[in-house]
Amino acid sequence: MKNLILNTGRIFALVFLVFLVQSGAAYCTTAGPENLEHIVHANTAFALKLYKNVSKKEGNLFFSPFSISDALAMTYAGARGNTERQMEDVLGFFRPQERFHAGFSALIEKVLPKEPQKGYTLRLANAMWGQKGYRFLPIFINTIDRYYHGGLFRVDFVKKTEETRQKINLWVEKHTENKIKNLIQKGDINLLTRLVLTNAIYFKGLWASQFSANNTKSAAFYLDDERLVSTPMMFQSGQFPYFESRDRKLQVIELPYAGKAISMLVFLPGRKEGLSRLEKSLSVKGLRAMIASLQTRKVDVYLPRFRINSKFYLANVLSSMGMSDAFSKRADLSGMTGNKELQISKVIHQAYVNVDEKGTEAAAATAVVIRLKAVIRNPVFRADHPFLFMMVHKETGSILFMGRVKNPAEEKM
Repeated sequence: MKNLILNTGRIFALVFLVFLVQSGAAYCTTAGPENLEHIVHANTAFALKLYKNVSKKEGNLFFSPFSISDALAMTYAGARGNTERQMEDVLGFFRPQERFHAGFSALIEKVLPKEPQKGYTLRLANAMWGQKGYRFLPIFINTIDRYYHGGLFRVDFVKKTEETRQKINLWVEKHTENKIKNLIQKGDINLLTRLVLTNAIYFKGLWASQFSANNTKSAAFYLDDERLVSTPMMFQSGQFPYFESRDRKLQVIELPYAGKAISMLVFLPGRKEGLSRLEKSLSVKGLRAMIASLQTRKVDVYLPRFRINSKFYLANVLSSMGMSDAFSKRADLSGMTGNKELQISKVIHQAYVNVDEKGTEAAAATAVVIRLKAVIRNPVFRADHPFLFMMVHKETGSILFMGRVKNPAEEKM
């Protein structure tokens, strides 16, 4: 199924960020920090920039920009100096940090339903996994716990690396209804790891207007290279918010989920124009303009069923976007420990989505792995096997004596 939905699948990666753009206007008029709209705008701008970078990969694509921003926001709580400034430039975060984290926390509260909803589920969870015996500043731990509800789990990366890896992965599986498995692979953490910050997000929603399975038929789907593939194509006709550009080179439709709090927006470029042109033109301003232009009308909707699994290691992408210090020896994460011995080693993101006649199930998880910088470690010299030795005159280099030891318990006169 993965290769059947090249265009629609990649466009669907915008679902959650578009929801935030839509919601931003409403949020800024409600009670809460005045910087809430600023954070929504920053998250969306980062999502679009990140999308343009990761979309260079071939094939389908799906990710949760909110999950990534959330995990990096927790990391930002410990960033200082130039590392802090670079994260601000790339992510749109800002100082004073306490005001930013209060705003991000308010955004999370706005996005998550305050009580169980009929027709859809949306959950988010955060956690810190810190090396036992390693000291983190109380202010850092309290910031993550207060604003992100990310409790600290003490683990042993040094002596129980594999056990810790499995423990973190099980936490991710639990909070994504088993949709995200093995987020952290062998080798992603090691004995130098001191902290892993994790975020998990899960969504399951029924369409407000469901597709009838009886209307689903096999139909042609055109790939970028004009090849045809056959795919199960869903169909329904109904009233939906819809936009069509004057030149008819772009169509946008909003498909609400039950409760109408969350929607999928599908951006469909003309076949001749292709998706790449749309991707290159993405901007926060343009996105908002299209959403503002949606008008409800009767539309015949054809949408393929699809399922996507994606995984990304984002260190190189984030570095190329301007956040290089955090991944190098120049990293300043002293807000975590009071010293500069830590750096980010990996930012791992994995996402899953399944779209069918009833609705959508989506999950994603992000892990920021933080380790000790490359340090000079004390060598271990254990002479517990046969060895050769010499006594040398240091100034001249003359060997005065030499010998070997094969059995130190053997004494010969």
